[in-house]
Amino acid sequence: MEEMKVRFAPSPTGRLHAGNARIAVLNWLLARQAGGTFLLRMDDTDTERSTQEFADGIQADMKWLGLEWDEFAVQSHRMERYDLAIEKLKADGRLYPCYETADELSLKRKIALQAGRPPIYDRAALKLTDEEKAAFEAEGRTPHWRFKLLPEHIAWEDMVRGPVAFEGENLTDPVLIREDGRPLYTITSVVDDIELDITHVLRGEDHVSNTAVQVQLFEALGGAVPTFAHISLMVGADGQGLSKRLGSLSLQSLREEDGLEPMALNSYLARLGTPDPIEVRQKPEDLTELFDLARFGRATPRFDPVELASLNAKILHEASFESVADRLPDGFDGALWDVVRPNLEKLADANEWFRIAKGPLDPVIEEEDREFAAKAAELLPVEPWDRETWSALTSALKTETGRKGKGLFMPLRKALTGQSHGPELADLLPLIGKARAKARFRGESA
Repeated sequence: MEEMKVRFAPSPTGRLHAGNARIAVLNWLLARQAGGTFLLRMDDTDTERSTQEFADGIQADMKWLGLEWDEFAVQSHRMERYDLAIEKLKADGRLYPCYETADELSLKRKIALQAGRPPIYDRAALKLTDEEKAAFEAEGRTPHWRFKLLPEHIAWEDMVRGPVAFEGENLTDPVLIREDGRPLYTITSVVDDIELDITHVLRGEDHVSNTAVQVQLFEALGGAVPTFAHISLMVGADGQGLSKRLGSLSLQSLREEDGLEPMALNSYLARLGTPDPIEVRQKPEDLTELFDLARFGRATPRFDPVELASLNAKILHEASFESVADRLPDGFDGALWDVVRPNLEKLADANEWFRIAKGPLDPVIEEEDREFAAKAAELLPVEPWDRETWSALTSALKTETGRKGKGLFMPLRKALTGQSHGPELADLLPLIGKARAKARFRGESA
């Protein structure tokens, strides 16, 4: 059987957002599950908006997600390939020049709609004589070029939507080349998919009508038509669509501002849009056992930041010290990690618990608790300490002071940590150590 090869093909006109990442994750999982090839392709023919900075940013986002690619391509490096395809289409009579201005085309669309007709291009350019074309060019007009669709039945079996069909005569001839000579996505993507041996195209459902046109383009260029899968588009929590140019849920902001773990996002996106519960995994490849494209439905999935935050916490609660050690402060060890990780929502929270464990810290002692805290300082057992030290201390204090329950435990917690909640003090106290604990119980910064 032919090896599966898929591609993720962002345009470097902005940073990736969570919706783009969903398409990337699903393509990566589709390839990895089948033992196939994952291609990252920069669709940068929009020279007005594409930048190297955005291209570099996209690659950085992909590496952050852990979605390593097997092959890499850049459309602006392949312009001669598009030129050859264009010449073939012209020679075959499938590409024709059109001289209407944007205003003239807009007027045609309005007239068609007012008459109750679909806004399909009327192919007036096919009736132009050589003299009329020359006259337009003498005016300074340069043509855009349209692909002549055949009046044929177009159909494919979509991996998500099932059977999909269009009639060629009901579609408008697409523009493949702009007036400035720049080839558009519709043709460059097909040429790349043919020449780079793409077997499966998984993308958003907004491309369904493009696919109908591109099926004929694949055939006109003599290429094999890939298998298609069109996924419903994700929307934000407000129900609005996402845009990388507007910075909606950009991976950069999710990473740098929200402190998100990449595997929380990967785990979320791998099943968002299916009826299956989302399960977190620590590595991208571990998600392949959960991935099933047949489970994705037609409903519009909504990005839920609350659910994602919960998944982020779960990722950290299950993460090994080795997996996060290079992002923690110097001196942060595995023992402290095991104690604090059940209390983390973001990795940055670990920095605060490092400060609490190792100081300096200003203890919180209410006036009515000062004598009680001073007694705790006196009753601290000798070191070395272990998990039983906390029980020994609280038992001694209970006997000495008669305090119990919240009145016993809360003042000790606030004095030791400055917090009213947190890890089990039986685990944390040995890491704080006797010197710091004694100073804090005395109201001293330590």
